[in-house]
Amino acid sequence: MSTITESKTVTPRRAVLAMPEYHPPLAGREALRLDFNENTFAPSPRVIERLHAITSEGLTKYPERQGVEAIVAKHLGLKADQVLLTNGVDEAIHLVCAAFLEDGDEALISTPSFFMYDVSVQMMTPDGLRKVQADESLAFPFERFLAAITPKTKLIIVASPNNPTGAVVSREALLQIAAAAPQAVLLVDEAYFHFHGETTMQDVGSIPNLIVARTFSKAYGMANLRIGLLAGDARLIGYTRKVSSPYNVNGVALDCLPVALEDSAYLAWYVEQVRVGRERMMSGLDALGVPYFPSAANFVLMRIGPKHKELVEAMRRRGVLLRDRSSDPGCDGFVRITIGVEAHVTAGLEALVASLKEIAWTR
Repeated sequence: MSTITESKTVTPRRAVLAMPEYHPPLAGREALRLDFNENTFAPSPRVIERLHAITSEGLTKYPERQGVEAIVAKHLGLKADQVLLTNGVDEAIHLVCAAFLEDGDEALISTPSFFMYDVSVQMMTPDGLRKVQADESLAFPFERFLAAITPKTKLIIVASPNNPTGAVVSREALLQIAAAAPQAVLLVDEAYFHFHGETTMQDVGSIPNLIVARTFSKAYGMANLRIGLLAGDARLIGYTRKVSSPYNVNGVALDCLPVALEDSAYLAWYVEQVRVGRERMMSGLDALGVPYFPSAANFVLMRIGPKHKELVEAMRRRGVLLRDRSSDPGCDGFVRITIGVEAHVTAGLEALVASLKEIAWTR
């Protein structure tokens, strides 16, 4: 029997070997989920009704996203060819990278931010990811970010509000970035837009290198259905559509999305719950003496320091999940808590008070 030598074994592309992996800590989440920035309550009741109305025959069909894309485009004040529905924003990021990055190109992000940017960029250009680190304030480093753009920059990704900080980047600053890099796609990740309100969606089409990403996982409460979108100049969306699977969004999600969009009253109610709860959480942290980053999203990032792991475990014992963000650049000792409906904010604060006392936390 011949021995298979290393030179004859199957190996992936160099980029796959080099790219980082994302391992979300999803196991054992049968508790109050204040760790992943999900809607903590429910989607619109109309979504539940629609789920019950789906027939067995409906499940046998391949999904058709084009009609729903037209509905979403109208909802956003856009044309159908300016919108692409995706399997969540995770896929949206991947598709933009696949459409516009080649090996050797540069992509620019600020850190700390969403880790999937690293994964998708480095899959396409292993040595091309450029990062601008925020200072101790964790605010978006606009001037240094602008100065980091080079002729090799082909993709720029900015999240506003940002995850994990909740920091925002003004529309004016984003348009300056787009103007400074006409050779690059500017992808503005607005996954947490509904909890802040400022957007660049009105600039889609007039800014030729702008693409906006949105998700229906957060405010709409449809994370398990996996649906998001890209909106941008029709030419850019056409290139992105070309690298997308024709059946990338499942039919159940497509069936439910129009009724979710129709229920604007429910969306407004949930967003207001988060807005009030966020202020209440930040006031509670002030009273406890816990430093935090002022947030425009549905979460708050707080600085616990060396006892960050102890706090996460103490909260878990009380049935509340938090997300330790200490591995993020510049976030050592930081822990993130999701904001949801009033009862969940109350439970989170009560558990936080007891847990900080248990671990003998001091500032």
